[in-house]
Amino acid sequence: MRRHFYISNDLDELEAVEKELESHGVSTPHIHVLSLNDREVSQHTKLHEVEAVLRTDVVHSTEIGALIGVVGAACVLGIAHFSGWAEGPTWIPFVFLSIVILGFCTWEGGFFGIQIKNKRFARFDAELKAGKHLFFVDIESEKEQLLSDIMDRHPTLESAG
Repeated sequence: MRRHFYISNDLDELEAVEKELESHGVSTPHIHVLSLNDREVSQHTKLHEVEAVLRTDVVHSTEIGALIGVVGAACVLGIAHFSGWAEGPTWIPFVFLSIVILGFCTWEGGFFGIQIKNKRFARFDAELKAGKHLFFVDIESEKEQLLSDIMDRHPTLESAG
């Protein structure tokens, strides 16, 4: 699948494009609108907004935090094992410490990510702040020509990648 981005001022036209795409077999979960004006978008019931959690970098940052947590937990378990501290019943605190490190790093990564914007949409920040709307479609390669034909009928949409 390939993602195509378009910028527009007109939500009515974006709604018309979405209806055309859906009528030609593009599934609804592959079509989204990102706007800083949520109230205006919510008045267009056929438009599918980007989920709030996906507007931030929480998913990506949580994954990075979890990866750091796995490395930290592995270090704790490795140190405990190779130092001989984990022989007998003394291994239990090290396992719990590893679980705490993994959980904390994952949580901290998500906490950090919820505070920053999604990196995928950062390049459109100026247009969004100017009151424009970002329309994007995830489409299979065999339907690329269909998308191109539909977009040719809507010249006010500006291709953005």
